[in-house]
Amino acid sequence: MVNILIVDSHPIVRTGLDLFLSSKADFNVVGKLNSGIEIFEFIRRNDVDVIISEIDLPELNGITALRAIKKENKEIRVLIFSHQPEEIYAVSTIKAGASGYLTKSASTEDIEMAVRKVYGGEISLSEKMDKHLRYEDTRKSRSRLFKKLSTREVEVLKLLSIGRKNKEIAEELDINEKTVSTYKARLFKKLNVNNIVDLIHQAKHHNLTS
Repeated sequence: MVNILIVDSHPIVRTGLDLFLSSKADFNVVGKLNSGIEIFEFIRRNDVDVIISEIDLPELNGITALRAIKKENKEIRVLIFSHQPEEIYAVSTIKAGASGYLTKSASTEDIEMAVRKVYGGEISLSEKMDKHLRYEDTRKSRSRLFKKLSTREVEVLKLLSIGRKNKEIAEELDINEKTVSTYKARLFKKLNVNNIVDLIHQAKHHNLTS
């Protein structure tokens, strides 16, 4: 029996996943949570094999939650199920410890297959993304631009894009303010901008803040 925890801020997504996954004889949905911060207490009190989580969560974003979960619970598999584009976020989330990435346009068959793959210890990505990672072409595409960003840089960029100040980012990511400034400087250089307005514009242009 695969014990599954669903984490998403939208009730319809939680309910839909619950109904579909519970229809499988060997899947057991043990909980449905609204925010990232709730995960830690839940997994301390319950047996969880696979977490299906959105990146964009209230209180604590999914990538930050993922890092913390994997630090203390290496055996729990995390499948990111997000509306964010996989060509930008899949690599970062896998590096942060996720076992798979699915966009919300995935079919129910894809969801079931992904859960089974990550539970079995495999990495689950779409066929398109898997091929992209294995056989990268040399064209300077949007995905290549953002693959240059580290997981932390993606986190800082996302928080800057929603208006977080350096101090707030430092507190949320549990790093010091000086480190946040260092990440900002790297982002300016990598994305070829020299101010925060242009940086946020770049993020919006590449669908990082949708």
